[in-house]
Parts: sequence; structure tokens; C-alpha cells
Amino acid sequence: MTARIPALEPPYEPAVAARLETMMPAGVAPIGLFRTFVRNLPMAAAMHTWGAYELGRELSVSMRAREIVIDRTTARCGAEYEWGVHVAFFADKAPLTPAEVRSLTHGGPADECWVHACDRVLVELVDQLHDSADVDDDLWRRLTVEYAPEQVLDLIVLCGWYHAVSFVARAARVEREPFAPTFGSVASPAG
Repeated sequence: MTARIPALEPPYEPAVAARLETMMPAGVAPIGLFRTFVRNLPMAAAMHTWGAYELGRELSVSMRAREIVIDRTTARCGAEYEWGVHVAFFADKAPLTPAEVRSLTHGGPADECWVHACDRVLVELVDQLHDSADVDDDLWRRLTVEYAPEQVLDLIVLCGWYHAVSFVARAARVEREPFAPTFGSVASPAG
């Protein structure tokens, strides 16, 4: 697959280098998606502010809840690039088991790995938002048993945000990161 919008390569212009430094942890080379975003510096700056909130400590849900939503959203969008980056960087920290990663990618909320209602409703939330851009009354009731109103708002916007990120990664044909797993690598328990 050839990138439709090639990611910038070093050496970077000073403004680009400065923006990229804010987008990754210290000492970590910028990923292809961010090197694509900086082709439009004003957009990259605006996205950074929101992205920092979505991945930061101010988000009202746990890293685990966040990563369940992101991994399911990106899998449902077919955005293997973004899914792989998140699995590589966050699956162990979340923590997500191999069975949970497999389920988020190839399974569903009824899979045996989802033993806690707070996790299962997140998978259902992403699926309903993806399929209908809405949440039915039954899921809303179960979701609000597990999560406070501010958390529900964060979860819905997080899902929408990663739809947008998925659209860019797929439409621009951002090239896969060498460290990132693929959908196929988690397709079976032997994976």
C-alpha cells in the first residue's frame, strides 16, 4: 500500500519539528500518522489539543476503558494502522489480555473474555454508535449504571474522535508502523 499523503521525513523544518516533539513522548520517534498530520500545521496543532485530552489524565475514564473504546472503534472502522499503534503502545498498560484484544478486533461483547459489565457495555456502545450513530434505551440504562454522565460524554466523544482518526489513517493510506501488530496477528489464540 502506498501512502496517498506521504508522511514527512526528517530533517524537519523548525516549526514541524517543534510540533512533532509535542506529539510523542520524549525520545520516541514520531509515528507516521503524526508526520502526516503535520503537513497541515494548524490542523495538527488543533488536533493535538484535543488528542492530548483524549489520551491524558483529565479524561474521566480509566486507561482500560479508553483503550477498549479506541481498539474497538478502530477495528470496526478497519483502521489497522491506528488499531496496531494503540495495541502496541497501550494493550499491556491497560491491561488487555490477548483474548480481549482478539475479541475487540474479531469478536463481540458476548465473548467469554468480557466478564465485567463495565467492559462489555463499552464494546456494545462502540458497536451501536458505529452501526447507528445512536444508543438504544436498554444499553443507555446499562451504560449509566456503570458510568457517570461525564464519563458517558467522554466515551461517546472518544468513539467519534477515533472515527475521525480512522478516516485519516485509512483514506491517506498511512503506512503501517513496523512495531505494530496486524489484525491477522490476533485472529486466533495461537495468533
